[in-house]
Amino acid sequence: MPERIAIYPGSFDPPTLGHLDLIKRAMRIFDQLIVAVAVNDMKDALFSVEERLEMLAEITKDIPGVEIASFNGLTADFARERNAIALVRGLRALSDFEFELSMAITNQKLNPEIDTVCMMPSEPYLFLSSRTVKEVTRFDGDTAPFLPPGIAARLRKKLQRR
Repeated sequence: MPERIAIYPGSFDPPTLGHLDLIKRAMRIFDQLIVAVAVNDMKDALFSVEERLEMLAEITKDIPGVEIASFNGLTADFARERNAIALVRGLRALSDFEFELSMAITNQKLNPEIDTVCMMPSEPYLFLSSRTVKEVTRFDGDTAPFLPPGIAARLRKKLQRR
């Protein structure tokens, strides 16, 4: 039986406990999960692509079957190159649904071999976003419920430089 490979694309700026939760849960469904940092020059990212790859590698090092990568261009093309059968996406709230539905339809038109699997976050991460953790960190709030410890330290250090 061929391996079921999925891609979890995103900006991961920074990776949160919500991302990590989705990665662990997706690994119960797929044989291999490629967590893929999208290179997007149009977005003003806090962390470089290399830093995000390092952080993702750090928090997933003990999860067999997870690969960390980055890609340029269309997610559908990257999925084809990597022989993926699915894209994994998180759906936090109703507001995410329209965007994710539009992207799923577009990706399937670009690559008919790909399906999008939307996963609901676990309850503690329902409204968690990278934007939220940046704001909490900026105002010296407790990020323990939102970020792995190593990521929290990197975020504090990065924001102190700005």
